[in-house]
Amino acid sequence: MRTEIARSQPGEIIVNGKDFFSRQHKLDTPSGRISYVEYGKGPVALFVHGVLLNSYLWRHQLTRLGEVRRCIAVDLLAHGDTEVAAEQDVSVTANAHALAQFLDALGVDKVDLVGNDSGGGICQIFAALYPQRIRTLVLTNCDTHDNWPPEPFKPFVSMVAAGGLSGTLQAMLADKAIYRSPQALGPAYEHPEAVSDDTIETYLRPFLRSPERLHDIERFINAFDNRHTIEIEDRLKRVQAPTLIAWATDDIYFDVKWSHWLADAIPGTQKRIEFDAARIFFPEERPDEFNRELEAHWSANAPA
Repeated sequence: MRTEIARSQPGEIIVNGKDFFSRQHKLDTPSGRISYVEYGKGPVALFVHGVLLNSYLWRHQLTRLGEVRRCIAVDLLAHGDTEVAAEQDVSVTANAHALAQFLDALGVDKVDLVGNDSGGGICQIFAALYPQRIRTLVLTNCDTHDNWPPEPFKPFVSMVAAGGLSGTLQAMLADKAIYRSPQALGPAYEHPEAVSDDTIETYLRPFLRSPERLHDIERFINAFDNRHTIEIEDRLKRVQAPTLIAWATDDIYFDVKWSHWLADAIPGTQKRIEFDAARIFFPEERPDEFNRELEAHWSANAPA
């Protein structure tokens, strides 16, 4: 296993939300009507976002890697335009099963799986439960083992449990500077000032479309529990899929030590790379570097 450090001059590259979602589709599954965006052709690469976001997180991957992969990014249960039934399970384990159902409905057997944030935790669970469906695995800064939710995110979880999410979302949408502030999502970005109003609208507006949508995301956050990742530890330690661990070093939520934990736990790990001074959402802030790593990983483990 190799470890490398990447450095660059980051900054958000804008892809308009409206244009990105012109490639949006919906697919009925036992877990609901899953919304997804698709670009390109070839073997399928499946991208999984984290809490409070949606498939738009992966815009720079989908729009640039279509020549080497059929790139698909889903909206998780309780996120984006995915539609779920009232009171159904939307926990991270339920989301892992939903990914398998989505692939069944799509007629796809194996994927190159890529995850970030709580989506990376979901990918770990998927890898443990459905190892035969993974061609390669890429994990970026994400919830791992008993670090779920991470300590800096616990006040947000408590606020949601107390019923404050609606007001918080409305405030961030009314004044985008709140979203970019150190008290909100600012620490998730290396350059929060570069996050566009369109990006913030694209991420947050779906949660306020109806009381039902708001309740769905509240249930997703209220279900955060590290038992989901602790319970699959033994099976994660048997995952042989070629794995890349790509980690931002300046992330307040997921310390670099967790990249080492994952690299040691997953026997299929081939390489661990650090993105120097980057933060959790580096896939949208440093797409050129990250995309090069993805392409190299996929190329080294190309399907026969």
